[in-house]
Amino acid sequence: MRGFALSALHEPPFPARRHAAVELVAGQSAGWVRDLGLVDTPGGLRRLGGAHPVELAGRACPDASVDGLRLLADLISWLFVMDDACDEDGLGASPTRLAPTVAALLGVLDRHGDPAAPVPAEAGPLAVALDDLCRRVRDWQRPGLLLSLVSQLREYLLALLWEAANREHRRVPGVAEYVQMRRHTGGVRPSFTLTDLAHPERSDPGRREPALADLDALATDLVCWCNDLFSYDKERSTGPDAHNLVTTIAGETGQGEEPALRAAAARFNEALAAYAERDAALAATGDDGVRAFLDTRRNWIRATYDWSRAATRYA
Repeated sequence: MRGFALSALHEPPFPARRHAAVELVAGQSAGWVRDLGLVDTPGGLRRLGGAHPVELAGRACPDASVDGLRLLADLISWLFVMDDACDEDGLGASPTRLAPTVAALLGVLDRHGDPAAPVPAEAGPLAVALDDLCRRVRDWQRPGLLLSLVSQLREYLLALLWEAANREHRRVPGVAEYVQMRRHTGGVRPSFTLTDLAHPERSDPGRREPALADLDALATDLVCWCNDLFSYDKERSTGPDAHNLVTTIAGETGQGEEPALRAAAARFNEALAAYAERDAALAATGDDGVRAFLDTRRNWIRATYDWSRAATRYA
């Protein structure tokens, strides 16, 4: 499948870039994971190291401040650990098993990084690390982005319960339902928000404009579908995963694996062409805030494609 993905997917028409501080931040972020006990086994550390979360952050955020890059890298590490706990370690096998963890993490989010609140050590390392992320975001004193992050992470956690219910009942969702929910299960939107935060010299983009909101959703889709196509081979080797664009297309249409793969790749390619067209139109008429918004989304689409080709997370 990996060869298929490389040959069938169109390369994003945006320049590939990489932050100069990736190696520095990689060491710092790995230390954060260890110090907070977010991963406490050699196998887990190898799995997270092979995912290269800082490499993804450095490509998605190539001209950010070092502190901004570090914050984004730590969030991506947290998301990878949470996803692996659900997808590979059994936490997400059923809603009743996952619900106590989700409730504890929602409790952390409700505090909005309040510096006066005690560290939620009783809720475990995932909660402690999430609390640390929220406190650090709050320190940037951009409350609009803090509120966006908290809201998006709530949606992410609740969407994980949807995945758990599907797993419990061995249910494959339809394509439209999957596409909608994938925007939340992928953890892409909170990552976009911390990418916006990592550029303090830029004004906040006018994300309330419908055209930008539509483009943001399309960028989210492209990142998620790219992940699906590159991860499909690994998921197939351990058993079909209902939460993959290829699987939902095959389930809804009755197609075999190869036609479903080609249909998923075609969907990505068509969306990428539409994205590039809308991006160019908005760049021609937008102000500095709009152009900053467009830069971050372009970087994320390109970063995901390049990182997916190399990361052992999908091998």
